[in-house]
Parts: sequence; structure tokens; C-alpha cells
Amino acid sequence: MTTVAGRRAGAIDWRVAGVAVAVVIVVSLVGGLATDTDSDWYRGLDRPSFQPPGAAFGIVWTALYALIAVSITLTVSRATGAERRALIGLWAANLLVNVAWTWIFFQAHSPVAAGIEILVLLGSTLALIARSAPWSRTGALLLAPYALWGAFATVLTWTIALSN
Repeated sequence: MTTVAGRRAGAIDWRVAGVAVAVVIVVSLVGGLATDTDSDWYRGLDRPSFQPPGAAFGIVWTALYALIAVSITLTVSRATGAERRALIGLWAANLLVNVAWTWIFFQAHSPVAAGIEILVLLGSTLALIARSAPWSRTGALLLAPYALWGAFATVLTWTIALSN
């Protein structure tokens, strides 16, 4: 049987899984620290009627972060060499941009900057899907809900930015 870095081809690297889960938890906690939907600034924003209720965001992000952790595990466990390093770098950049949106929007009170930033997030998510597919089709497909939510969040962010 072919091996990848001392593992069976296609086998899960449980160290990668542990790191992926830990990183996703940290990203969610750091993002959560910045989220302030009770602030006067946020409550004063003109928000679109299609914005989901606040409780929906926690449910959606919990599911997305779980999918992200599994996707990272599947793709990074199977990738090798320079491509593995590139995937790790792209994941790191994506998750950094992911958490930055919350700080830009809620703490810097800058919907326009958050709107520009979320385009980078969406682009990096689409790049992850493309770069992950050769290593794990399942890992790439697990990112589809993240990309779809990112597209919706882009519309929501820009609607808020243009209305305020």
C-alpha cells in the first residue's frame, strides 16, 4: 500500500485533526469576542429585512466550523510536500481573514472595510475548494456551505454598508 508521510494513502492524520479542531475553536472564540450585537452602533444600523435572526448565526457558524475542521483534516492529511504547505498557508490565511471580518465590522464599525474584506474571504474560500479537490473531493465539497454562506454574508455586508 502506498504511504503518505509514513501513513497509509488516504488515512486520516489525527494530529492534523486535533490541530484543525483547536484552530477552529480559537477562531470561533476570537470572533465571538468581537461580536457585539447589543451595541448602540449595531442596533442603530439600517439592516435588511432578509437578515436572519441573531440566533441563526451561532447555529450556522457552529455547523460551518465543524465542516471546516473536517475539510482541513481530510485535505491536509492527504496532501504532500509543497502542496501540503500551500494548503496549510491558504487555510491559515482564510481563517485569519474569517476572524478579521468580525473585528472590522463590529469593533472598527466599518461595514465598507468589512465589505471589501469579505470579498477576500470569499475568494480564499473558493481557492480552498479548488486546491482541496485533488486531495479530497469530500473535503472540497464540505466547503460548499461555507462558500454559500460567505456569498450570502457578502450580500448582507454590502447591503448594510450601502444603507448606512
